[in-house]
This record gives sequence, C-alpha cells and structure tokens, in this order.
Amino acid sequence: MSWFDISNTLVTIPLGEGGYAMSWIEAVGTLFGLLCIWFASLEKTINYPFGLINVTLFAIIFFQIQLYGLLLLQLFFFCANVYGWYAWTHPANEQGDALAIRWLPRNKLVTTSIASVIAIALLALFIDPVFAALARTSVGLLNLFGAGLTPPSPQPDAFPFWDAAITVLSVVAQILMTRKYVENWILWVVINIISVGVYAAQGVYAMSLEYLILLFIAANGTRMWIASTRRPAEEACA
Repeated sequence: MSWFDISNTLVTIPLGEGGYAMSWIEAVGTLFGLLCIWFASLEKTINYPFGLINVTLFAIIFFQIQLYGLLLLQLFFFCANVYGWYAWTHPANEQGDALAIRWLPRNKLVTTSIASVIAIALLALFIDPVFAALARTSVGLLNLFGAGLTPPSPQPDAFPFWDAAITVLSVVAQILMTRKYVENWILWVVINIISVGVYAAQGVYAMSLEYLILLFIAANGTRMWIASTRRPAEEACA
C-alpha cells in the first residue's frame, strides 16, 4: 500500500525552491490523465478506462492532502466517466446509430452559457463556505467507514473567481464530452489556460506544466472534432 502514499517519491523535479518531489501515485495518475484526454481527442472509447484510473488515483491524493472538495469533484468525474463510457458504446437512438460528434444546439448553448455564468458567480461569492461544507461532508462520509478524520478547517480561497470558473467549467465540459459536443474541447482549452496561470501563481510549477501539456492536447482535440463535424457535409456535397 506504500505505493499509494504521496511521500513515496519517484523523482524530484528541479522546479521551484528545493525542487518538486513527484510521487509514484501522482506520476501514474497524471500519465493516465494525459492518455485519457489524448484518446478522447481521437474519439477513442478507451479514454474512459484511463479516465477512471486517473480520477481514482487523484481522489486518493486529494484525500491524503486534505482537499476534500476536490475529492468530491473526482467522484463526480468518476460517475461521468462511467456514463460517458456507456453513452459512447451504445446506440444513440432506436435506429442503432452511434453517438456522433456535433455542435451544441443554439438553444442549449444559450441555456448552458447562462447557467454556467450564474453558477460561477454564485460559487465565487460563496466558495469558502461551499467548499468547507463539501469538506465536512466528505469527512463525515469517510468517517462512516471508520476513517477517523478530524473535521477540517479550510483556509480562505486564494483565487475565488478563477477557482470557481475552473470547477464549474470542468463539470460542464465533462458532461458535454460524454455527449460528444465539440464545445467541450473549447471549454477545456479555457480551463487549462486558467489552470496554468493559477498553479504558476501558487508556485506549483509541475502541475502548471502538466496543464500546459493538456492545453495543447485540448487545442488539438478542438481542431480534430471541428474537422469531424465538417466531414459529413463534405461527403454529402461529393
């Protein structure tokens, strides 16, 4: 079980003061996360098994470093990956057609945009009590299984607006990905740009570098999925 311990260092990366000690679980979790996003950009269903491993390992990491709100977010991503795996491998309608890459309909785009803006504003305003409540809920659930954790006292959020934006947009992007909407990649590009800046500002340079890599993968995914939506029209014209 020591492999799952974040103090079990794989390599020390020369970033920041004293370097950054990357654990085995973080390295493997990050690798599976990168593979998940890469295969998703290629519209390969195998991205979901990789995603399930990624969020499971990251949930263990967040448990150990007492980021219980992020732990709950990983539980959401786990459920979304299970649903996405099902949606991508089962017929989308009674005719047996597979789920196709497409753009979000205008009415759904407007509704999603408005809901996202409102959710970001509300979460930014109440982010400290919301995540404190999530942390207490997580600890309470874990203590039901005998974890014996002390109720946490989270510090005020360093970047409430950007943190709220990352959280809300990540949930929306993950949902859109399960339904193969192109907009999911545009959102991941935005999320990764924000994440690179936030992690760099906090001195977590290894994670900033990871999200820079994810930014390029998301940009490539945007390009490929947009091209995929044009292909049927081009074939029809031919």
